[in-house]
Amino acid sequence: MSANNADDVRDRYWAKTRNLTIVVLALWAFFALVIPAMVSTLNQFTFLGFPFGYYMIAQGSLIAFVVIIWVQNWRQDAIDDEFGFGEEE
Repeated sequence: MSANNADDVRDRYWAKTRNLTIVVLALWAFFALVIPAMVSTLNQFTFLGFPFGYYMIAQGSLIAFVVIIWVQNWRQDAIDDEFGFGEEE
């Protein structure tokens, strides 16, 4: 493998990893900052008998964070495997 080819693979790997990180951070910011800022508007609706804004702050954002972490790990494993950086089983 030539040095230029290795550099190209490394650059594409880090570009995909960077893009995934940007998406994850944007989603995290949405659920951590935007949803709490909109709580009074969201409270006009109910979910499971609770005001929706309260539910999103108390449970919904936490569920979203767990899902974001799971998806990020799943996608990063796929990126690692695609470029040959995955763990050997």
